[in-house]
Parts: sequence; structure tokens; C-alpha cells
Amino acid sequence: MDIKKIRTLIELMEEKELVTLEVCSGDDKVSLTRYYEPTPTVVASPQPSTNMVSEATTSNAVPQPTGSVESSPMVGVFYSAPSPNDPPFVQVGQKVQAGDTLGIIEAMKIMNPLEATQSGVIEEILVKNGDVVEFGQPVIRYKS
Repeated sequence: MDIKKIRTLIELMEEKELVTLEVCSGDDKVSLTRYYEPTPTVVASPQPSTNMVSEATTSNAVPQPTGSVESSPMVGVFYSAPSPNDPPFVQVGQKVQAGDTLGIIEAMKIMNPLEATQSGVIEEILVKNGDVVEFGQPVIRYKS
């Protein structure tokens, strides 16, 4: 079975939101499984009134990260450089333009470039070289 047919099957899985798909045609057999993290259910907890919050609590608050993120478009292995001996595509503090390559995600032995969808400055690289990334997992954070 050629790669075009497999890509068509993957698109069908995404379009119909299928988790698994198995196709047999003659001697060819393809079995695809799509992994994703379900959206967590958010339960609201009662917030204390402002007069009950002490100064000690507010001074020890951990700042929440700001800025937008680039997320993984697929499940695969993240590579920060084209090969082990090459420098990484991006580093913290580097300015990037939309379309620049931020890394590579290997899926099914295919190297897929992770491209910037916006221009900005890299604030944080959230995964390490060789880490397995999930669909929708934040990979790069931009400064806000």
C-alpha cells in the first residue's frame, strides 16, 4: 500500500474522529491507531473572598507562564536539530518568523517539520530532544 493511500486513511480518521481503523485489501493490511489526550473536565471550586486572602499567600504565589505556545500536530518523537551533530533549530531568546522550522517530529519513520505559526521570541522550549510528544502537547512557548 503506498503512502498516499495511508495519508488518505489518516485524513479520514481525523475527519470522522476515529480512534482505530483497519483496512484489508488483498495481501495488504493496514491497522492505524490514533492516540490523543481527552480534554479534561474542569470543575469549578469556590474562590475565597478577597478579604480572606492573606498577604503571605499572595507574596508566595507562583507566577503563571504567559505567552502563546506551539503545540505538536501529531504523536511522535521530537528532535531539536536536523541531526545529532548539528546545532538546534531554535534556542531560548531567539526571534523566529512564521514558517521557520522549530524542530522535527518523527512519526511512522517520516520526519515532519514543526513550523512556527507566528512570529515572536522563544521564551521556553517545553520538551527535550528525543522526547515523545502527544497530539496537542505544548512544545514551544513564545514571549508575550
